[in-house]
Amino acid sequence: QVQLVESGGGLVQAGGSLRLSCAASGRTFSAYAMGWFRQAPGKEREFVAAIIWSYGTSYYTDSVKGRFTISRDNAKRTVYLQMNSLTPEDTAVYYCATTGERMGWTNALKYDYWGQGTQVTVSP
Repeated sequence: QVQLVESGGGLVQAGGSLRLSCAASGRTFSAYAMGWFRQAPGKEREFVAAIIWSYGTSYYTDSVKGRFTISRDNAKRTVYLQMNSLTPEDTAVYYCATTGERMGWTNALKYDYWGQGTQVTVSP
């Protein structure tokens, strides 16, 4: 089992920044990648970013490229999502998740363990 705990969400004005954290514990050695997803009211959960634990290679959905940065601290088993230039369209519950899969990281079905989510609200 892997436990994931997100933090760092909140309310911010458009153009502002937030940094989300996701602390992993438990059988984390089985995890190959960590992803961030988000779900807005009435919409499906969508991929935001992913990072490979060992290599640090990162992937982003097009709408956040250049604004969001995913990073990790292997010693702390923590992944971060730095979000800059936020817009109201970024408002959602953000989830971190972990997977042992070597590919398909944009697909939520590939992920085994999920955090409880943290709310991000961006006001106009």
